Amino acid sequence: MAKDIRDLFNDDKKQSNNKMSKGHEARFMDKLHLELPEQKQSKWTVLNIAASVLLVIGLAFGSYTVFKNNTITPQVVNTNPSKETTNTAKTMTLGDISPDLKKVEEYYVANINLELSKLKLTPDNKELFDGYVLKLEELNAEYKNLSNELTLNGPDEHTVNALIKNLKLRLNLMLRLKNQLSQLNTIKASQG
Repeated sequence: MAKDIRDLFNDDKKQSNNKMSKGHEARFMDKLHLELPEQKQSKWTVLNIAASVLLVIGLAFGSYTVFKNNTITPQVVNTNPSKETTNTAKTMTLGDISPDLKKVEEYYVANINLELSKLKLTPDNKELFDGYVLKLEELNAEYKNLSNELTLNGPDEHTVNALIKNLKLRLNLMLRLKNQLSQLNTIKASQG
């Protein structure tokens, strides 16, 4: 009962020689257009999408290069610029370990510098101010030693914690100095 496939193809060719009536294709296309009208996609829509994608990519690349080149590098407060260290080798900081630690370091350094910039040195508060500056110099030296230790020994939990504690102590010292200076000013104002 099985037929040879070649015979089936030959039979099909004989039947396909029949021609369609005139205008059949045109009538079919008319009916097709009535049932499924063509939706023309504007070339401007495609171009608008492509331009938007290129704009977003360009803005992303531009902002990446701008922010990459304008990163803020934290600097430790040096309260005595005449005592520069002779070691010119790059020491490792908290920011070199992880981005989160970099944020912590930047936060403390920025707040220390902010509080230091708010202080006003007068002859009345010079003695108090000098005492705090000496303590800041000690903490700054300790921070440099801890940074050197971090560079030599690599990241260590104890060293990282000591660096953060040092930054906290310096900020607390600045806040305490600010508080004592405001108390001193209120005492002077009430006496005078």
